Amino acid sequence: MKHRILALVAVLALSACGTPAEEPKASGPAKLTVWIMDGSVTQELLKKFETAYEAAHRGIDLDIQIQAWDGIGERVTAALASTDAPDVIEVGNTQVAQYSASGGVTDLTAKVGELKGADWLPGLAQPGNIDGKQYGIPWYAANRVVVYNKDLFAEAGIKEPPKTRDEWLEITKKLNKDGNQGIYLTGQTWYALAGFIWDEGGDLAVQEGGKWKGALDTPQALAGMDFYKRLQALGKGPKDADEANPPQHEVFAQGKVAQIIAVPGIAARVLEVDAKLKDKMGFFPIPGKTADKPGTVFTGGSDLIIPAASKRQEEAYELVKALAGEQFQTELAKAMSFVPNRTSLAGVLSGEEGTAAMAKGAANGRATPNTPNWAAVEATSVIKQYMTAVLTGADPAAEARKVSESITSTLNSGS
Repeated sequence: MKHRILALVAVLALSACGTPAEEPKASGPAKLTVWIMDGSVTQELLKKFETAYEAAHRGIDLDIQIQAWDGIGERVTAALASTDAPDVIEVGNTQVAQYSASGGVTDLTAKVGELKGADWLPGLAQPGNIDGKQYGIPWYAANRVVVYNKDLFAEAGIKEPPKTRDEWLEITKKLNKDGNQGIYLTGQTWYALAGFIWDEGGDLAVQEGGKWKGALDTPQALAGMDFYKRLQALGKGPKDADEANPPQHEVFAQGKVAQIIAVPGIAARVLEVDAKLKDKMGFFPIPGKTADKPGTVFTGGSDLIIPAASKRQEEAYELVKALAGEQFQTELAKAMSFVPNRTSLAGVLSGEEGTAAMAKGAANGRATPNTPNWAAVEATSVIKQYMTAVLTGADPAAEARKVSESITSTLNSGS
């Protein structure tokens, strides 16, 4: 990875000229607390950004804290309700509606023009816009692909990636040899499950008569869960954990796993563990039921929000402006193989294998149910619990009925 840090410093310095930074007070620099999600940015790029930003903004001390996705909903909700909230928080784009409903998120509608909002990706901008007000500032977009070890594929005699689900199962079986895992898939990687369900024509929840209804108990959703179970059984991933426990990039970096399902940017995290894998990673879209199109994927991403309780609103906004600006967006995209927040930056990653695979999958992308209460469903982990139950021997139909009832109750609470 090449980081044009001098250019970053220059751009941020120019930005600082337009809006003079606050002079240091006698008590020392003004500390801005920033929550960034684990896996969103390499440690190297974060450190370089922090150094450059503080050099260009005298009197600002960035306290960047890495947060785990597991349980983040409760932590953000608590932070927004406190009097000592972080100044800037990265949140999943589907979570903005829930957080803004609490009244604890700053309305940034007046800043959209300055932030070049007309150039934002619609799929990122829309979830951050609630009732005509922009609370979430788009940061990056991504969807999952299959990341594979080229050496292990070659050793198993596999010359090209699979195009269909059936082919995927067959080659994954062949990759289970000499102590290697054909795939490392944990029992609670629910975004992957969602894609399999959508491929079958099912959904996580549907609207009926103005009400939401959990739909994991439909034949289509059960078929998606059945495929997940067969694929997961071809590796040694824990059935009672998600991809962060342990971090799957660390498992893949050991060199004995042939495939993982992840955003292409995970390659950067793998290289942090073992740089020797630089030329050994390949990427292909998650296979579909037929060869004419890839599997359906969840198209997600992250937004940046400013808690209303932040005591440094202007400084927090200037930081969001830099993180969402063209220079850092370019650096982030190159470092993590993410899709930048602006349509005008679409060509930044042309020629990248991981991005090409992601783009193919994005053509068949979907989103979680469009309701503020969906974040509450994620927070309860009921889908993860359902998956673990099925993978450990429980009756799929019975468990699906229970989780669907739970989702129905959560989505309609307060309505």
